[in-house]
Amino acid sequence: MLKMLLKYIGVAIVLTLAIAYILPGKVQVERATVIEASPGDVFQLVNSFESFNQWSPWYEKDPNGDYKIEGPEYGVGARMTWASKMPDVGSGTQEIIESVPDRLVRTKLDFGEMGDANAFFQIEPRGDDLTHLVWGFDTDLGLNPVSRYVGLMFESWIGPDYEHGLTKLKTLAENMPEPQPTE
Repeated sequence: MLKMLLKYIGVAIVLTLAIAYILPGKVQVERATVIEASPGDVFQLVNSFESFNQWSPWYEKDPNGDYKIEGPEYGVGARMTWASKMPDVGSGTQEIIESVPDRLVRTKLDFGEMGDANAFFQIEPRGDDLTHLVWGFDTDLGLNPVSRYVGLMFESWIGPDYEHGLTKLKTLAENMPEPQPTE
């Protein structure tokens, strides 16, 4: 009886590992919205961390966390670090690594021992003052079988946060004050 039980356990372990390597090795989560604002206004908001906490879904979860902005005010090299005791927020850094005016902002995320990832904002003009904005996240899960299983949950973990953040970003962009003409 013990031999048979050990055999079933062994088969279960082998099957679990085999399935893990069939699962995707990369994760990509994307959400999009259309904003009634110019691509330049939207770019201004995502190309800097200065207003990030005004629309960040994670800041809302822990406004008492430690958030620091470093480096240039905007563009490549602008960086934000955060530390929170809230598990939904965690700790890490985010740095802008690519910035194409009115088109694209790409960031690198470092979650310490939990790994790293990339995020991006793809900005597409739609008419005069309409902007289609895609907020995306991608990461390589490597060969760790546990990571491969965890990867199945990223869509449900990150997707709702991205949707909420985009809703807040849309409201912020659509309510930005109009620039005043200079004399």
